[in-house]
Amino acid sequence: MSVIRLVTGNPVVRRGSAPVQGRISSPRLIGRIRELDLLVSTLATPPAAVVLEGEAGAGKTRLITEVRARPELAGLRFVLGASRRIREPFPLGPIIDAVRGLGTELAETRLSPLAGALRPLLPELAEALPPAPEPLDDPAAERHRVFRALAEVLGSVGPLVLVLEDLHWADEQTLDFTSYLLGDLPAQLSVLLTFRSEEAAPGVRAMTARLPASTRHAQVVLAPLDAGQTGALAAAILGLARVSEEFADYLCEWASGLPFAIEELLALLQANGQLVRRNGGWARRELGELNVPTGVRDQVLERVAHLSDEARAVVEAAAVLHTSVPMSVVVATCRIPAARALPGLEEALESGLLVEHGELVGFRHVLAAQAVEEALPGPRRQQLHGRAAAALGALVPIPLGQRAHHLRHARLLDEWVRAAEQAADQAAALRHDAEAVRLLEDVVRHGPLSSQERARLAVKLGWAALEMVRTHEVVGLLWAVLKENGAPAMQGELRFLLASALNVAGEDPSVQRTLFATAIEQLPRRPDLRVRATVAVGLLTASIGTVTRGRNWLYRALELLAEVHDPMVGVFVLGKVGMGLVTLGDPRWRQVLDRIEAATGSSPQSLAEVNAYFSVGTQCCYFGHHEVGQRLLSTALTGAVRYGSRRLELLTRSALVLLHYLRGTWDALTDGTDALLDALSDYPLGRIEAELALGGLALGHGHLDDAQHRLASARQLAEDLGLVESLAFPASGLARIALARGDVDAALAATQRCLTVLTGKEAWAAAAPVLPAATEALVAAGQLTDADVLLTDYEHRLSDLDVSIAPAVLQHARGLLETAAGDPPRAARHLVEAAHHYDRLPYPYQAAQAREQAASALLGAGDHEAGAAELSAALATYQRLGATWDHARAVGAARQRGVSLPGRRRTGRPSYGNELSPREREVAELAAAGRTNKEIAAELFLSVYTVEQHITSVLRKLHIRSRAAIASRLS
Repeated sequence: MSVIRLVTGNPVVRRGSAPVQGRISSPRLIGRIRELDLLVSTLATPPAAVVLEGEAGAGKTRLITEVRARPELAGLRFVLGASRRIREPFPLGPIIDAVRGLGTELAETRLSPLAGALRPLLPELAEALPPAPEPLDDPAAERHRVFRALAEVLGSVGPLVLVLEDLHWADEQTLDFTSYLLGDLPAQLSVLLTFRSEEAAPGVRAMTARLPASTRHAQVVLAPLDAGQTGALAAAILGLARVSEEFADYLCEWASGLPFAIEELLALLQANGQLVRRNGGWARRELGELNVPTGVRDQVLERVAHLSDEARAVVEAAAVLHTSVPMSVVVATCRIPAARALPGLEEALESGLLVEHGELVGFRHVLAAQAVEEALPGPRRQQLHGRAAAALGALVPIPLGQRAHHLRHARLLDEWVRAAEQAADQAAALRHDAEAVRLLEDVVRHGPLSSQERARLAVKLGWAALEMVRTHEVVGLLWAVLKENGAPAMQGELRFLLASALNVAGEDPSVQRTLFATAIEQLPRRPDLRVRATVAVGLLTASIGTVTRGRNWLYRALELLAEVHDPMVGVFVLGKVGMGLVTLGDPRWRQVLDRIEAATGSSPQSLAEVNAYFSVGTQCCYFGHHEVGQRLLSTALTGAVRYGSRRLELLTRSALVLLHYLRGTWDALTDGTDALLDALSDYPLGRIEAELALGGLALGHGHLDDAQHRLASARQLAEDLGLVESLAFPASGLARIALARGDVDAALAATQRCLTVLTGKEAWAAAAPVLPAATEALVAAGQLTDADVLLTDYEHRLSDLDVSIAPAVLQHARGLLETAAGDPPRAARHLVEAAHHYDRLPYPYQAAQAREQAASALLGAGDHEAGAAELSAALATYQRLGATWDHARAVGAARQRGVSLPGRRRTGRPSYGNELSPREREVAELAAAGRTNKEIAAELFLSVYTVEQHITSVLRKLHIRSRAAIASRLS
């Protein structure tokens, strides 16, 4: 007879007295007191945001229960919402459940008419809400209105704690709303978020990374219990003074330190009258495959084995249902009659395996449900899924997502297809695109469909996927469907959607062009799609063919707009045409922009219109139209955030990163750029601008290896995708690096590679920015005649084009050539003029380089005073930017020339003393224009906290006390 001592001197034998069954939990909290105190102290002073994370079974739910019971929080109302593993097509489910918990209390709350937007989501609370407002045409705007309404309701009912559990399963809109809410928490609201550490996506973890300074914040990570804490928990559960170290060590190792697993193991020991030793590694490997933590599966199944047949039938039904459901659904799902199931349900509840959540019944822990379901024989599990689908189908309203899930696993595939499509339609109508894609992708991939039906559903899938950042999986599926036979019109729409998905995924542009061109022929009755396909062909032709042919397609798209009666489609297409014309240097892009701004009143009211601002604004960055680009991209970012398009927001932020680099606001590039690149990791079209900016920044800081890696990668990506506008920037940077290392051949290769591609495409405007670097490389190689031919050719070709950077780069390149030709005064005139042109864009880094080179020419010509002035100006710019590499080089040159410089100041990020820094001035100007901190943060890609810090600094430096006085003081 083997023993394990629980209490010193009191062994418990393997086979003991009759088992004691019932609920197993500790009467007091063990091992989490510090965490509990932190949660309570933070939540007690709203507004507050608390994150509670831990692996499955770590005790998050128990800790929340303890928090709610603390007397310090007696004056706070708690409302709870939980995400579920099997989701419904309704977005914001956890949020709506939490607001529903306020009940009739809302009737006593003064709410603005905005709250009426919640009536469709909360029909049972209709009497407590204002009348529903008129619906908006734009779903994104409607969603933003719902966000605002939810925030108002949550902030209007007095001191409140919103608890959102299991966010690792949350839908995208729930996460978007939570981020929106956290950005500006109402004064009396605190939020408590929980998720599983091992399953949470980076976006979930990052939600509280940047909170306003006024929001209290705490992050609690529940680590597994150690052996001592495990022993204390076991003693509390068993009603003992203490347990032996031997047993505590055994229990801790077996249960992996998870409180839930410890409780389950002890429940098994009580129920079975046994103490079991670890039996080798087999169970651990098996559990790893089943994704149920070690120390849970066997204990749960042993407990189930001790139940009566009726109770086991109920537990099996609840396991297949997986989530908490009405009692009637559990009973109807059972394989036994209701008369036997009801006593079985009572027994299962008494055992502690199942618990009641209000009127719902489900497993106490999802791991237990998973363990039971996976242990069921296949045929029995399939039968239970069928019964579950039938039971859920009797509810009003029908939970479409859950019913589709069960029909799928019941192998009732025809019914599953219909239910899944209904659920996807519901999700799409609510702008829950990710859920619609998930449902439709599964059906199109695995459903028993005719080729016609598969094509029809694939079209729905393609439209739902257009707003997604990641489309790789959808692309392969759309290709497969396209190969099947179908009606030409449906084939045309499929081709259009597949080409669009390929564009998002950054796939072969020639394949995209072929698909778009064929779609045009197959869509004679869809002018809206034909014009979009036409402009796409124009842009792709300019990228992989010649710009002349591309221009013709763009003009054709403008003509086709006369057949389109949807104004949002019209503005969208104008945005793409304007983008293409900017790339070509065609002056008519300004007329197209005028049409866009006239149609939108300079304030886009839909995502299609926001896209137009983004498209033109991004291209403006590459050609020196920096002021226009800033205006358009700032507007686009505000719109993307307002209408909830994560994809468009990320794209716009990436373009603004490049614009910050070009305009010389380098301090802004340290705020969140790495997180932006992570978010765009699967979207090459979106990350190229940010990569270029970081490559240029690395070069300015003297990190040449990093700069070379980033710029070479960006160049390759631009070549692969046919992004002609993105080729000159990396070529110029790579040439500078090569020349700094004395590798003239590499510098020539970098610039000639770029010019060869762009010359072949007749993309003269796109080549303009590389001319100074190309000239410098040719001069270094002694090829002055070739440099002169190059510049003369481009002076002619750029003369009739609208390229704002052209005067600066032509003067810059000509000045470099004149320097090499031995005419320093003339060279200096060209270089100083180039600097002035760069200043007007503005492009301060290039202006400083031109001034540094002008100084060298002037000093070489003996004009010491003028040379020193230009060099000092260049040094000041380098220092302000933090361009340490250039600053050190220029200082060295000054010393060699005997130029005396002002007292040495710290390089790197500058100190502005009592003067506003460029970033502070930018924030001040936006605040003076009436923007809120949240809007400023969105526009400048900063945290709200950072904006608050800048505002505080602005008020101090301007010697004013109120935000309202900023405008008058700046003027």
